[in-house]
Amino acid sequence: MARTPGAAAVTVAVDDALRPLLPARDRAAGRRLLAADPDATVGHLVQAAGVPLTEVGALLVDGVPVPRDARPPAGATVAVRPVPRPQPVPPGGFLLDVGLGALARRMRLLGLDTAWSPEARAPDADDAELVAAAVAGDRVLLTQDRGLLMRRALPAGAWVRGATPDEQLADVLDRFRPPLAPLTRCSTCNGLLAAVDRAAVEAALEPGTRRTATDFSRCADCGRVYWRGAHARRIDALVDRARALPGG
Repeated sequence: MARTPGAAAVTVAVDDALRPLLPARDRAAGRRLLAADPDATVGHLVQAAGVPLTEVGALLVDGVPVPRDARPPAGATVAVRPVPRPQPVPPGGFLLDVGLGALARRMRLLGLDTAWSPEARAPDADDAELVAAAVAGDRVLLTQDRGLLMRRALPAGAWVRGATPDEQLADVLDRFRPPLAPLTRCSTCNGLLAAVDRAAVEAALEPGTRRTATDFSRCADCGRVYWRGAHARRIDALVDRARALPGG
């Protein structure tokens, strides 16, 4: 829907927080010119500019608030504000796209109900099946794929900011402010952990663990056993950082 030189246009101007979603050539200016179309809604124009509606809050045409189905005239400027934070989390929790596996592990360590797409769908499944998994589980889909967020069938999604898992976690906690329950979920499968007696798991432990560990928990789904081991300090540091964030 790019503008043809000399043709009537609509300007889509985005908030600074949304600039990374625009094509690279438009990010510095924070706006994109699109061909005017009497049948195009504001929502359609915003997505044509590169911004999924999951990331959009208030919309204004020439300074006047409008709904997403409004049709702006040629020459208008559409101002796009980011979605307000915090947002509620659907009852099912979170579903993360395949590229966010490290983030999924961190979220599970914090006790957040987090499905990860390789576990939620077959390896050769397409985006439509991932969206269907989000719908079926009543989960918000977290991804860095803008096209995936533009699918009409997706009821709740979010574009995750950040290049590292820690940056991504900070963004998710700030956006959703979910209550944390550290070390209550299996970092491997997302199942709930329950305390178990040493005698119930001792046969499966290495000799060094038998000598040093005293408290154990086990995943109700996959049976994996957890205790405070070599990674305890690193996990404690992750929890402390998360709790210190605005969303923690």
